Amino acid sequence: MYETLFKYPGVLARYREGPYAEAREQFVESCAKQGYSRRMQVKIAWVLMTVAPAMELSKGALTTLDVQCAIEHRMHVLRQQVGDADAISSRALFTRFVEAWLRSMGLLTEATVAPRFVGEINAFTTYLRDERGLSPVTISTRLERLVWFFDSLRPTLKSLAGITIADVDAFVSRMHARGWSRASLCQLSNSLRSFFRFAETRSWCPRNLAAAIASPRVYTREGIPQGPAWEDVQRLLAGTLDDSPAGIRDHAVLLLLALYGLRRGEVAILRLDDLDWHNEVIWVRRTKQRRAQRYPLLPTVGDAILRYLREVRPRCACRELFLALSAPNRALSAVSITAIAHNRMASLGVNSHTRGAHCLRHACAGHLLAEGFTLKEIGDHLGHRSANSTMAYTKVDLSALRQVAELDLGRLL
Repeated sequence: MYETLFKYPGVLARYREGPYAEAREQFVESCAKQGYSRRMQVKIAWVLMTVAPAMELSKGALTTLDVQCAIEHRMHVLRQQVGDADAISSRALFTRFVEAWLRSMGLLTEATVAPRFVGEINAFTTYLRDERGLSPVTISTRLERLVWFFDSLRPTLKSLAGITIADVDAFVSRMHARGWSRASLCQLSNSLRSFFRFAETRSWCPRNLAAAIASPRVYTREGIPQGPAWEDVQRLLAGTLDDSPAGIRDHAVLLLLALYGLRRGEVAILRLDDLDWHNEVIWVRRTKQRRAQRYPLLPTVGDAILRYLREVRPRCACRELFLALSAPNRALSAVSITAIAHNRMASLGVNSHTRGAHCLRHACAGHLLAEGFTLKEIGDHLGHRSANSTMAYTKVDLSALRQVAELDLGRLL
């Protein structure tokens, strides 16, 4: 590996000498496979060679404190050579790659903190999965909210038996003060109520605690699904049609969000195997329904994805379709998909109540409704399990609402 990075025999010999030379070279090679540039590979090799003499791997697993002590020896020299400011920035680089190197060999002791009441959380997880049959996404959301609640409790609380309704109310009030909407607070209350009903059956908490948890009143279909006008969506898609790597990738992502109305998580988990080029089909795995849905691969979308695959996407072992542009090679997360939509809409000044991946789903539904598609067809396109989910879009069907407003109700008097 080193022979591809270093030209002079003396330099190459220096890197292949010293402690843990083989392990260092193997790590640099793995970084190359992850997509790091040649320049970054040289820097990583230098970092490991510099710190290796201060490491004592024969002792077994090391802690992050051991790593910092080893790095400090090098920092003392760097301060004399480049000054304090550059030494501080180098420390972050050293820490990142030395810890990654040790982690790759299983020699770094990770400092992890288990969530409070981890036994109760695990039992609740099993109940939701095996008895309730809920999807992994729903279970993950409920557990995340539960961990937040436990973290908000006073540190001296050692048992669920000491939790009171005042603790729950204080937590919900705190979330309200942070700007949570009534709908989000209602879902939060429902998640806590679900757990405490389960806890009551195990006699972990006071009886009737779940029944005492109040939720904000939310009316059926009270909200309006808000997305940008379709003209703004077209301007957004045209505005990302450029020759930059980010533009090529983001254009394909935005087409999937806007034309298919996909959720951000559904775009994030798309894999190369989901594209059937021979039959011009794309398979979308619905995270909520836990099933795959078949769509025709529109020529515009297919061309955008092909250009991304040919010109931008790195050749690597990752099977996910959309990857980060910087090394290491890794799939984009759902949060990254939202960031792409938000940043692109903001830069182009797209007018929308909210800016993100989901508002493009609303825009897609509104456009289909304006084009005369039925609610059943729109629901099928969006992957709705229930017709009630699609009914919300009747409030943005301005054409139909105008017809209702023009009805002559005189005969009813």
